[in-house]
Amino acid sequence: MKQLVETIVKALVDSPEEVVVTEIAGEQSVTYEIKVGQKDTGKVIGKMGHTAQAIRTIIRAASAKTGKSATVQIDSMNDEQAETGLEEEQ
Repeated sequence: MKQLVETIVKALVDSPEEVVVTEIAGEQSVTYEIKVGQKDTGKVIGKMGHTAQAIRTIIRAASAKTGKSATVQIDSMNDEQAETGLEEEQ
């Protein structure tokens, strides 16, 4: 599921290398925390939040098979966090 979130978000942004998806699993739910560069935050959220809502709908529908509820949280990173996040991935 994490791979699905990454694929969708990386297709939307100008800097796919800055995308960081973290999966936080609980007993009954999973939270996917998406961090993107400041310039790409608007592209992931979309006008009036429509793109973000569409991502949440897709992830909820896909997670129905697992029996767990899924939520998506979108955060932006400043330049320093983006550089640190890139270093941690490599």
